[in-house]
Amino acid sequence: MISFNSLWVFLLLPLPFLVVWLSPVHRQRASALRFPFFNRIVDAAGIKPNSGAIVLGKTRLQILAAAVIWSLLITGMANPEFLGAPVERTQSARDLILAIDISASMNAVDFTATDGNVIQRLEAVQQVVNEFVAAREGDRVALIVFGSRAYVQAPLTNDLETIIALMSQTEVGMAGPQTAVGDAIGLAIRTFESSDIEQRLLIVLSDGSDTASRMSLVNAAEIANDRNVRIFTIGVGDPNATGDDRVDLQALEDVARITRGQYFFADDETALQAIYKQIDTLAPSEFETQSYRPRTSLFHIPFILAALIGVLTLTVLQFSRNKQVTA
Repeated sequence: MISFNSLWVFLLLPLPFLVVWLSPVHRQRASALRFPFFNRIVDAAGIKPNSGAIVLGKTRLQILAAAVIWSLLITGMANPEFLGAPVERTQSARDLILAIDISASMNAVDFTATDGNVIQRLEAVQQVVNEFVAAREGDRVALIVFGSRAYVQAPLTNDLETIIALMSQTEVGMAGPQTAVGDAIGLAIRTFESSDIEQRLLIVLSDGSDTASRMSLVNAAEIANDRNVRIFTIGVGDPNATGDDRVDLQALEDVARITRGQYFFADDETALQAIYKQIDTLAPSEFETQSYRPRTSLFHIPFILAALIGVLTLTVLQFSRNKQVTA
Protein backbone atom coordinates (compact mmCIF):
# COMPACT_ATOMS: atom_id res chain seq x y z
CA MET A 1 0.00 0.00 0.00
CA ILE A 2 1.29 3.46 -0.93
CA SER A 3 0.44 6.59 1.05
CA PHE A 4 1.41 10.26 0.67
CA ASN A 5 2.61 12.44 3.51
CA SER A 6 1.71 15.72 1.77
CA LEU A 7 -1.48 15.20 -0.20
CA TRP A 8 -2.05 18.96 -0.44
CA VAL A 9 0.80 19.17 -2.98
CA PHE A 10 -1.52 17.63 -5.60
CA LEU A 11 -3.47 20.91 -5.55
CA LEU A 12 -0.58 22.30 -7.63
CA LEU A 13 -1.26 19.92 -10.53
CA PRO A 14 -3.37 22.42 -12.60
CA LEU A 15 -0.86 25.25 -12.01
CA PRO A 16 0.85 25.05 -15.50
CA PHE A 17 -2.55 25.03 -17.26
CA LEU A 18 -3.64 28.12 -15.31
CA VAL A 19 -0.38 29.88 -16.23
CA VAL A 20 -0.85 29.10 -19.94
CA TRP A 21 -4.50 30.14 -19.82
CA LEU A 22 -4.17 33.37 -17.84
CA SER A 23 -0.78 34.72 -18.89
CA PRO A 24 -0.44 36.73 -22.15
CA VAL A 25 1.26 35.20 -25.19
CA HIS A 26 4.95 35.97 -25.31
CA ARG A 27 5.80 38.38 -28.14
CA GLN A 28 9.24 39.32 -29.39
CA ARG A 29 10.27 41.91 -31.97
CA ALA A 30 12.41 40.66 -34.83
CA SER A 31 14.19 42.30 -37.79
CA ALA A 32 12.31 42.24 -41.12
CA LEU A 33 12.95 43.12 -44.75
CA ARG A 34 10.75 45.62 -46.55
CA PHE A 35 9.96 44.98 -50.18
CA PRO A 36 8.74 47.93 -52.29
CA PHE A 37 6.91 45.47 -54.51
CA PHE A 38 5.59 43.29 -51.61
CA ASN A 39 1.97 43.55 -52.73
CA ARG A 40 2.81 42.34 -56.25
CA ILE A 41 4.61 39.28 -54.81
CA VAL A 42 1.63 38.48 -52.59
CA ASP A 43 -0.82 38.84 -55.47
CA ALA A 44 1.34 36.67 -57.67
CA ALA A 45 1.54 33.98 -54.96
CA GLY A 46 -2.19 34.18 -54.28
CA ILE A 47 -1.62 34.68 -50.52
CA LYS A 48 -3.55 37.02 -48.29
CA PRO A 49 -1.16 38.69 -45.84
CA ASN A 50 -2.10 39.04 -42.15
CA SER A 51 -0.62 41.34 -39.55
CA GLY A 52 0.80 40.18 -36.15
CA ALA A 53 3.37 37.79 -34.76
CA ILE A 54 3.37 34.05 -35.17
CA VAL A 55 2.96 31.96 -32.03
CA LEU A 56 5.00 28.81 -32.30
CA GLY A 57 2.98 25.75 -31.41
CA LYS A 58 4.02 22.69 -29.39
CA THR A 59 4.11 19.17 -30.67
CA ARG A 60 2.01 16.47 -29.05
CA LEU A 61 5.18 14.87 -27.76
CA GLN A 62 6.22 18.09 -26.01
CA ILE A 63 2.78 18.59 -24.43
CA LEU A 64 2.54 14.98 -23.28
CA ALA A 65 6.09 14.91 -21.88
CA ALA A 66 5.58 18.21 -20.02
CA ALA A 67 2.34 16.95 -18.45
CA VAL A 68 3.89 13.65 -17.37
CA ILE A 69 7.03 15.30 -15.98
CA TRP A 70 5.01 17.85 -14.01
CA SER A 71 2.78 15.11 -12.61
CA LEU A 72 5.83 13.09 -11.54
CA LEU A 73 7.42 16.12 -9.85
CA ILE A 74 4.21 16.78 -7.91
CA THR A 75 4.03 13.10 -6.93
CA GLY A 76 7.61 13.20 -5.65
CA MET A 77 6.98 16.37 -3.64
CA ALA A 78 3.96 14.65 -2.03
CA ASN A 79 6.52 12.25 -0.43
CA PRO A 80 5.05 8.83 -1.30
CA GLU A 81 5.77 5.95 1.09
CA PHE A 82 5.22 2.22 0.86
CA LEU A 83 3.44 0.86 3.92
CA GLY A 84 4.44 -2.69 4.83
CA ALA A 85 2.29 -5.28 6.57
CA PRO A 86 1.31 -4.43 10.17
CA VAL A 87 3.89 -5.54 12.74
CA GLU A 88 2.91 -6.12 16.36
CA ARG A 89 5.46 -5.90 19.16
CA THR A 90 4.60 -7.03 22.66
CA GLN A 91 6.75 -5.80 25.53
CA SER A 92 6.53 -6.01 29.27
CA ALA A 93 5.16 -3.09 31.21
CA ARG A 94 7.28 -4.02 34.24
CA ASP A 95 10.79 -3.09 35.31
CA LEU A 96 12.39 -5.33 37.91
CA ILE A 97 15.55 -4.84 39.97
CA LEU A 98 17.28 -7.57 41.95
CA ALA A 99 19.32 -6.35 44.94
CA ILE A 100 21.47 -9.23 46.19
CA ASP A 101 23.46 -9.26 49.42
CA ILE A 102 27.06 -10.45 48.86
CA SER A 103 28.45 -9.46 52.25
CA ALA A 104 30.87 -11.74 54.12
CA SER A 105 28.05 -13.59 55.89
CA MET A 106 26.82 -14.94 52.53
CA ASN A 107 29.90 -17.18 52.58
CA ALA A 108 28.35 -19.37 55.29
CA VAL A 109 27.81 -22.97 54.24
CA ASP A 110 24.45 -23.68 55.86
CA PHE A 111 21.92 -23.58 53.01
CA THR A 112 20.18 -26.85 52.18
CA ALA A 113 19.96 -27.51 48.43
CA THR A 114 17.12 -29.37 46.74
CA ASP A 115 19.25 -32.53 46.63
CA GLY A 116 19.81 -32.39 50.39
CA ASN A 117 23.40 -31.19 50.25
CA VAL A 118 24.47 -28.20 52.34
CA ILE A 119 25.95 -25.45 50.17
CA GLN A 120 27.13 -21.85 50.43
CA ARG A 121 24.36 -19.26 50.82
CA LEU A 122 25.40 -17.23 47.79
CA GLU A 123 25.75 -20.34 45.63
CA ALA A 124 22.18 -21.35 46.44
CA VAL A 125 20.93 -17.81 45.78
CA GLN A 126 22.75 -17.70 42.42
CA GLN A 127 21.15 -20.92 41.23
CA VAL A 128 17.63 -19.84 42.13
CA VAL A 129 18.06 -16.23 40.92
CA ASN A 130 19.42 -17.40 37.55
CA GLU A 131 16.35 -19.60 37.07
CA PHE A 132 14.10 -16.72 38.09
CA VAL A 133 15.78 -14.28 35.66
CA ALA A 134 15.65 -16.80 32.79
CA ALA A 135 11.86 -16.86 33.14
CA ARG A 136 11.55 -13.06 32.97
CA GLU A 137 11.25 -12.91 29.18
CA GLY A 138 9.73 -9.55 28.29
CA ASP A 139 10.72 -7.86 31.56
CA ARG A 140 13.54 -5.38 31.86
CA VAL A 141 15.81 -6.50 34.70
CA ALA A 142 18.63 -4.75 36.57
CA LEU A 143 21.11 -6.25 39.03
CA ILE A 144 22.43 -4.52 42.15
CA VAL A 145 24.89 -6.18 44.54
CA PHE A 146 25.67 -4.79 47.95
CA GLY A 147 27.95 -5.33 50.91
CA SER A 148 29.55 -2.38 52.63
CA ARG A 149 28.56 -0.40 49.50
CA ALA A 150 25.95 -0.93 46.82
CA TYR A 151 26.85 -1.17 43.12
CA VAL A 152 24.87 -1.49 39.90
CA GLN A 153 26.14 -4.61 38.16
CA ALA A 154 23.73 -4.16 35.24
CA PRO A 155 21.24 -1.36 34.47
CA LEU A 156 17.69 -2.09 33.33
CA THR A 157 17.96 -4.27 30.26
CA ASN A 158 16.16 -6.95 28.26
CA ASP A 159 19.45 -8.84 27.90
CA LEU A 160 18.68 -11.49 30.49
CA GLU A 161 21.69 -13.62 29.52
CA THR A 162 23.98 -10.81 30.62
CA ILE A 163 22.19 -10.57 33.97
CA ILE A 164 22.62 -14.32 34.49
CA ALA A 165 26.29 -14.20 33.51
CA LEU A 166 27.01 -11.31 35.89
CA MET A 167 25.13 -13.02 38.71
CA SER A 168 27.10 -16.22 38.17
CA GLN A 169 30.40 -14.30 38.31
CA THR A 170 29.51 -12.50 41.54
CA GLU A 171 31.54 -13.56 44.59
CA VAL A 172 31.19 -12.99 48.31
CA GLY A 173 32.95 -9.89 49.59
CA MET A 174 33.22 -8.10 46.21
CA ALA A 175 31.30 -5.14 47.67
CA GLY A 176 32.79 -5.30 51.16
CA PRO A 177 32.15 -7.43 54.28
CA GLN A 178 29.32 -5.42 55.86
CA THR A 179 25.67 -5.01 54.82
CA ALA A 180 24.19 -1.77 53.39
CA VAL A 181 20.57 -2.65 52.62
CA GLY A 182 19.34 0.95 52.79
CA ASP A 183 21.96 2.13 50.30
CA ALA A 184 20.98 -0.70 47.94
CA ILE A 185 17.34 0.45 48.04
CA GLY A 186 18.42 4.06 47.44
CA LEU A 187 20.55 2.99 44.47
CA ALA A 188 17.59 1.04 43.07
CA ILE A 189 15.38 4.14 43.35
CA ARG A 190 17.93 6.12 41.31
CA THR A 191 18.11 3.30 38.77
CA PHE A 192 14.32 3.42 38.36
CA GLU A 193 14.54 7.15 37.50
CA SER A 194 15.41 6.21 33.91
CA SER A 195 12.20 4.16 33.65
CA ASP A 196 8.87 5.49 32.42
CA ILE A 197 7.05 2.23 33.19
CA GLU A 198 4.52 2.35 36.00
CA GLN A 199 5.05 -1.15 37.44
CA ARG A 200 8.39 -1.00 39.28
CA LEU A 201 9.37 -3.99 41.36
CA LEU A 202 12.41 -4.33 43.63
CA ILE A 203 13.41 -7.66 45.17
CA VAL A 204 15.86 -7.33 48.06
CA LEU A 205 17.60 -10.45 49.35
CA SER A 206 19.74 -10.13 52.47
CA ASP A 207 21.08 -12.34 55.25
CA GLY A 208 22.26 -9.64 57.64
CA SER A 209 21.17 -6.54 59.51
CA ASP A 210 21.82 -3.11 58.03
CA THR A 211 25.22 -2.14 59.44
CA ALA A 212 26.76 0.11 56.77
CA SER A 213 24.03 2.21 55.12
CA ARG A 214 24.17 5.98 54.97
CA MET A 215 20.40 5.91 54.38
CA SER A 216 18.14 4.25 56.95
CA LEU A 217 15.92 1.41 55.82
CA VAL A 218 12.71 3.21 56.81
CA ASN A 219 13.71 6.39 55.01
CA ALA A 220 14.67 4.43 51.89
CA ALA A 221 11.36 2.56 51.99
CA GLU A 222 9.31 5.76 52.30
CA ILE A 223 11.11 7.30 49.33
CA ALA A 224 10.57 4.12 47.34
CA ASN A 225 6.87 4.19 48.14
CA ASP A 226 6.65 7.82 46.98
CA ARG A 227 8.31 6.81 43.68
CA ASN A 228 5.83 3.96 43.14
CA VAL A 229 8.48 1.28 43.77
CA ARG A 230 7.09 -1.91 45.28
CA ILE A 231 9.60 -3.88 47.35
CA PHE A 232 9.59 -7.58 48.13
CA THR A 233 12.14 -8.51 50.80
CA ILE A 234 13.63 -11.96 51.30
CA GLY A 235 15.51 -12.83 54.46
CA VAL A 236 17.97 -15.72 54.49
CA GLY A 237 20.32 -16.93 57.17
CA ASP A 238 20.01 -17.55 60.88
CA PRO A 239 17.60 -15.25 62.75
CA ASN A 240 19.13 -16.43 66.04
CA ALA A 241 22.63 -15.35 65.11
CA THR A 242 24.27 -12.35 66.75
CA GLY A 243 26.32 -9.40 65.53
CA ASP A 244 26.74 -8.73 61.82
CA ASP A 245 25.53 -12.25 60.96
CA ARG A 246 22.11 -11.61 62.50
CA VAL A 247 19.38 -11.09 59.91
CA ASP A 248 17.04 -8.24 60.86
CA LEU A 249 13.75 -9.81 59.85
CA GLN A 250 11.65 -7.05 61.38
CA ALA A 251 13.40 -4.35 59.33
CA LEU A 252 12.88 -6.31 56.11
CA GLU A 253 9.23 -6.83 57.01
CA ASP A 254 8.78 -3.08 57.68
CA VAL A 255 10.29 -2.20 54.29
CA ALA A 256 7.88 -4.53 52.50
CA ARG A 257 4.89 -3.20 54.41
CA ILE A 258 5.72 0.47 53.72
CA THR A 259 6.05 -0.13 49.98
CA ARG A 260 2.96 -2.36 49.62
CA GLY A 261 5.17 -5.38 48.99
CA GLN A 262 5.62 -8.56 50.97
CA TYR A 263 8.24 -10.10 53.21
CA PHE A 264 9.51 -13.69 52.96
CA PHE A 265 12.00 -15.84 54.82
CA ALA A 266 13.89 -18.70 53.19
CA ASP A 267 15.97 -21.22 55.10
CA ASP A 268 16.66 -23.58 52.19
CA GLU A 269 16.79 -23.61 48.38
CA THR A 270 13.33 -25.14 48.01
CA ALA A 271 11.76 -22.35 50.06
CA LEU A 272 13.66 -19.76 48.02
CA GLN A 273 12.33 -21.21 44.76
CA ALA A 274 8.80 -21.17 46.14
CA ILE A 275 9.21 -17.52 47.14
CA TYR A 276 10.13 -16.42 43.62
CA LYS A 277 7.15 -18.30 42.19
CA GLN A 278 4.90 -16.61 44.71
CA ILE A 279 6.30 -13.19 43.78
CA ASP A 280 5.17 -13.84 40.19
CA THR A 281 1.68 -14.52 41.49
CA LEU A 282 1.59 -11.42 43.71
CA ALA A 283 3.08 -9.08 41.10
CA PRO A 284 2.03 -10.40 37.68
CA SER A 285 3.73 -8.85 34.71
CA GLU A 286 1.67 -6.55 32.53
CA PHE A 287 2.21 -6.39 28.80
CA GLU A 288 1.83 -3.63 26.24
CA THR A 289 1.17 -4.43 22.58
CA GLN A 290 2.33 -1.89 20.04
CA SER A 291 1.39 -2.13 16.37
CA TYR A 292 3.15 -0.27 13.57
CA ARG A 293 3.63 -0.50 9.82
CA PRO A 294 7.16 -0.18 8.40
CA ARG A 295 7.49 2.71 5.96
CA THR A 296 9.79 2.88 2.93
CA SER A 297 10.20 6.29 1.30
CA LEU A 298 9.65 6.34 -2.49
CA PHE A 299 9.98 10.08 -3.19
CA HIS A 300 13.12 9.64 -5.30
CA ILE A 301 11.46 7.34 -7.84
CA PRO A 302 9.13 9.98 -9.44
CA PHE A 303 12.06 12.43 -9.68
CA ILE A 304 14.25 9.86 -11.43
CA LEU A 305 11.44 8.99 -13.87
CA ALA A 306 10.84 12.70 -14.60
CA ALA A 307 14.53 13.21 -15.38
CA LEU A 308 14.64 10.16 -17.66
CA ILE A 309 11.52 11.25 -19.56
CA GLY A 310 12.92 14.77 -19.94
CA VAL A 311 16.22 13.50 -21.35
CA LEU A 312 14.45 11.04 -23.65
CA THR A 313 12.09 13.76 -24.97
CA LEU A 314 14.94 16.19 -25.68
CA THR A 315 16.81 13.42 -27.50
CA VAL A 316 13.83 12.59 -29.70
CA LEU A 317 13.17 16.28 -30.52
CA GLN A 318 16.82 16.91 -31.36
CA PHE A 319 16.89 13.85 -33.59
CA SER A 320 13.75 15.06 -35.36
CA ARG A 321 15.24 18.54 -35.98
CA ASN A 322 18.47 17.06 -37.35
CA LYS A 323 16.46 14.80 -39.65
CA GLN A 324 14.45 17.78 -40.96
CA VAL A 325 17.60 19.82 -41.59
CA THR A 326 19.22 16.94 -43.44
CA ALA A 327 16.13 16.47 -45.56
